[in-house]
Parts: sequence; structure tokens; C-alpha cells
Amino acid sequence: QVQLVESGGGLVRAGGSLRLSCAASQLSSSSYAMGWFRQAPGKEREFVGYVSRSGLTVYYADSVKGRFTISRDNAKNTAYLQMNSLKPEDTAVYYCAADYNIAAIQRSNARKYDYWGQGTQVTVSS
Repeated sequence: QVQLVESGGGLVRAGGSLRLSCAASQLSSSSYAMGWFRQAPGKEREFVGYVSRSGLTVYYADSVKGRFTISRDNAKNTAYLQMNSLKPEDTAVYYCAADYNIAAIQRSNARKYDYWGQGTQVTVSS
């Protein structure tokens, strides 16, 4: 059974950094693209970023561009979300998602991803 497991969330002060990891099992590492999303209380799930199967193509939401970096290590079946210069408005549950068939143009559409992790809480205090 396909599983995505996020880790690395926590409480950090504004301006601080966190690195989230998303470990995938039962997925052929180089065959799926991955996305990162977040959901704050009372808000809809929001696209954060996307990394292609090879890891060579990465997209970011405007709200995180320049502060967050997505990467992946296919040998480890793991994707990463490095978050720097964190702001209180970054507080949310962060999810990774994966799909074999998603095209880059669909990257921000959560419905296009078949596999999801359980989420990890990120809280940024002011």
C-alpha cells in the first residue's frame, strides 16, 4: 500500500527555519511528481509547491517564493520542503502529495494527486 509520511514540523519563531520531509513507500521513486500543500484552520487547502519526477523542475506559490525550497532525493524516496524566513501566516498543517500522472500544469490542483500524507503541523509564533 502506498504511504507518504511527513515529518519535521514543529513550533518556530518568526524568521526561523524548518525542513519538512516526505518519505514515500511502495512508489517507484522517479515515476511520480510531488506537491506540497498546506491548510490553515478555517481555510481551504493551499498549493505550496511542486517538484517534477526528475527533480529538475520546481514551482512555488507566490506566497512562498524566495523563502521555501523543494527538493527530492529519489535514491531515498524522499522529498523535502526547506522553509526559511517563516512568518506567522505560514502556520498550517503541511501535506505532501504524489501522483504518477499529474502534469506540471495541474500542479496546484489538489484533486489531481492520488496519494497524500497525514500532514505535519507547522506553527510560527510572532
